[in-house]
Parts: sequence; structure tokens; C-alpha cells
Amino acid sequence: MSETASTRALQGRHHRPPVTAAPGLLPSLVPLLREWVPRQRWFAGKGRPVSGFDLVSAAELLPVDGAAAAPGLLHLLVRARQPGGPARAPEDDDCYQLFLGVHGTLPPRLAHALIGRPDEGPLAGRTVYDALLDPRLCTLLLERLRVPGQLGALRFTVEPDASLASGLTARPLTGEQSNTSVVFGDAYILKVFRRAAPGLNPDLELPLALARAKCSRVPGPVAWFESSAAGPVNPADGPRHHAAEPITLGVLTPFLDGAADGWQLALNALSVRADFTGSARALGHATAEVHTALAETLPTTQLRRTHLERIATGMTERLDAAARAVPALRPYRNRLRAAFQALTTLGEDGRTFAAQRIHGDLHLGQTLRSAGEGRWSVIDFEGEPARPLAERRDVQPAVRDVAAMLRSFDYAARSGPGGGDAWSLEWARRARAAFCRGYAEAGGLDPDSVPELMRAYETDKAVYEVLYEARHRPDWLPIPMAAVRRLAGTDPHLGTGAHLTTEPHVGAGPDPYADADPEEGDPSFTSYAPPEDRT
Repeated sequence: MSETASTRALQGRHHRPPVTAAPGLLPSLVPLLREWVPRQRWFAGKGRPVSGFDLVSAAELLPVDGAAAAPGLLHLLVRARQPGGPARAPEDDDCYQLFLGVHGTLPPRLAHALIGRPDEGPLAGRTVYDALLDPRLCTLLLERLRVPGQLGALRFTVEPDASLASGLTARPLTGEQSNTSVVFGDAYILKVFRRAAPGLNPDLELPLALARAKCSRVPGPVAWFESSAAGPVNPADGPRHHAAEPITLGVLTPFLDGAADGWQLALNALSVRADFTGSARALGHATAEVHTALAETLPTTQLRRTHLERIATGMTERLDAAARAVPALRPYRNRLRAAFQALTTLGEDGRTFAAQRIHGDLHLGQTLRSAGEGRWSVIDFEGEPARPLAERRDVQPAVRDVAAMLRSFDYAARSGPGGGDAWSLEWARRARAAFCRGYAEAGGLDPDSVPELMRAYETDKAVYEVLYEARHRPDWLPIPMAAVRRLAGTDPHLGTGAHLTTEPHVGAGPDPYADADPEEGDPSFTSYAPPEDRT
């Protein structure tokens, strides 16, 4: 679609009431959505049936004209009703963002995007499909992002100094879970948050703050869109029920073309038994830069006794819940609790720790290294999507990110070609030590100076991994269980240290602050896979 045609479509006025104003729109879609939504990888309520949906907001981005051969484009926010879960108010039900294409006959190339054909309502006889899998409609969405302003409950914003290119070919990415992303040419990538919650998403908030702090390690947002609707609403009643905070729906950032993600680089190094300490040390340096910029830009605090007790209680509760769900974890529960109790003891002894905004889900798959200069960048600041938004936006010790990255090196070694053999485990130990060394050298808190804090956060992460793998990838469960045995001090071959950074000569090289050489791995590989699949 040309820029002129797209602009006409976006600015054209309806000659009839919009489809989204029809009271029967959602009821006619519910039978289709009840089948389709639970099958999507981004659906968070698996294991419980969906009894129905409530409409939060609806907008017609491209008119649905029954007489036209061109597709229409609808935007919906819907809440999924799922009985049988924890008791909560209807407004707390999970809210999902849907882009629906509407076509008379779906082209064969879009067969994989099919949702269904409503039997009644304003879309009766038309084909409804996932518009984010249609490059043509994705291109239209980019054109809409180029036009700041309001469309119903939707608000589109462009950074003041940004100049967005038009007419770029859209390429929807596949294989994601909690979100959906679309690449436009080699210039931008749009992340669409499928699960929506009121409040500023950290994946917009933190990169914006870092960009304004001139931190070059994180691609800065160039455009985004939000919703002010809190719903549920009746479209015929007009706008109402506005949330105190907008719902972040999507963020457009520069696409780092040709960059390789850290997870694949690590696996490439493992496959040829190559050293990774230079890359790991440089990644530690990049992580420290990001943490320093966040601490200088956003509020910080000191964690004292009550804070540490609250953190330890939360960790213990997550451990107990995971042990109830995963029997293999139960024999280690008491020893793992000791790591959390140590935080309470530190608080009683008067220890305090700095807390700030952090990444919240840092691992190798959330990092990219440029093909040319081998410079590391950090992406995807959403945090763990399963956690409440308020928790993801809270201040935390920066070493939580460090502990999570150490777990990622362990994952790579145990899931890579060596399958966790002695060489791979030594590779992981050296990479972990090099990362911590680089982090401390670049101004981050030396992880060796806070062993109790590191041990608690690495234990908490391993417990999270055990529960995740048991639910989604049972074949991978031995990976976090090996960490559980080490952290519980029951495997003499793995040691008891939380992060094992006692390597005296790790990462020796001409410039400890320089980013690693790009030949470690394949710099042509580019991937924006989801956190859940790139641990």
C-alpha cells in the first residue's frame, strides 16, 4: 500500500456508522475467540476454560466495507472471563489486545492467520483473521504510527525528533510467546503487547529514560501507542471509564539489523568449543552502564530491614508454591529457604542495599551484539510478563539482573551441543566469572561483595525456572534442577557458591573495557525471540 493510499485510508471519513459501534460485534465474535485465543502462545490463562469476553474498547483503523475487496482492520481490547481461578473483580480479568483483519475471502498466503467466519452480527459472512500476520495491514499500522493523535481510546505518539520512514515492507516475526513483533524494512521493529494492563509498561518507560540520558546501550523508542480505556464498555454509549494511567499497547524502536543475540552467540561458541570470556566480560560492562544510567535517571532507595523481610517472604512463598506444583523440588525446599532467610538476618543486623529500576528479566536472549564493532546492546525491558505490572516497575537491587544473567550462562552450557558435559560446565563457570568481573570493572556493585544477596536472587530465579520448565518444557527441567542441587549444597560436583566468580585470570586481554570481537559466533544471526524461550 502506497503512502498516499494509506494516508487516504487513515484519514477517510465513514459514510456509515463504524462496525465497532454495532452492539452485536463482540457477541458475534465470542464463539470464534473462545476457540482461537486460548490456542495462542501469548494467552496467559492456559489450563482454565474461557467462558466469554468483555469488550474494553474497539476502534476501526481501516473501515470494514462489505462491498470492497480490500481488508478492514479492527483493534479490540477484550477481557477474558475464566471461572475457576482466584477470586477477583471482573476488571482484574486478563485483558488482551487483538488486531483483527476482516476480508471477504482470505488469500491462501494468510491461511495460517485464520480466526473464523462469524455466523451473525455486523461481520456475518466475512473472514476474520489475525491482522498482525498480514504484512499489508502491518504496513498500514506503521503509517498510523506516523500520524500522532487520537483515534477513539487509542493515542499515537511520535518522539519529537523522530522522522519515521514510510512505505517499508512489513515482516511479522513468528515463534514469539508473550508479545508479537513486526519488522519494517531494516529500520524498525514494533513490539505489540498482547496482554494489556493499565500503567506505563517498563518496555516503554525505561528505554525512554535511557535514551534521554544518552545511554547508547539501549535502542530508544521512536513511536508508541496507548489506550485510555479501562472498560468494559458498550461502544454505543461513547467513550467512558477512562483509566488513571494509560495502557501501553505497542512500542516502535530502531531495528538493529545484522545484530546477533547473545543466546545464539553463546550456543555458537559452545558448538565449536570456543572461549566466551571476552564477550561475557564486555556484556558485564554493558549491563553496568545500563544500571548506572537507570540509577542516575530514575528514583532509587535503600532497602532496609522491613524491605528485606518482604523480599525474603515473597521468595519463600514462590518457593512453596513451586514445590507444591513440582514434587522434584520438595527435597530441597528447606535448604533453599535458608538462602532467603539470610536476607532477613542481614536486615536484622542493620545491613542495607541500594535499590533502583532494573531490566527485570535479563538473560542472553535479551542482548544483541553488532556485527561490525561487536558492541553489546540490551533490549526488552518488559520484565517477567507473568508478574504484576506494579511489581515490574518497582525498584530492586541491581544484582537481581546479574543473578539472572548468570543463570542464562548456565542454561546455555547445559542445553548446548555439549549437553552439560565437563567442558561446557567449565565454559559456564568462566563466562559467569568474566561477566561479574566486567560488571564490577565498569562501576557496578561487585557481586562477590554481596554473596547472600546474589545467592538469594539466583535461588529465586532457579525456582522460577523449575516451575516454568515443569509446565511448558518438561524435557528441560533437569537444567534448573541442577542449579537447585548446587544452590541447596547437595551436589559436591557443582559446589555451593551462588555465582562462582573465583577465576583469577578470567578475560585477560588488551582492553578489558572493549566489546568482544565479533568472530565469537555468527554475527549474521538476528533474532528477537521471546524471553520465555531464550532463558
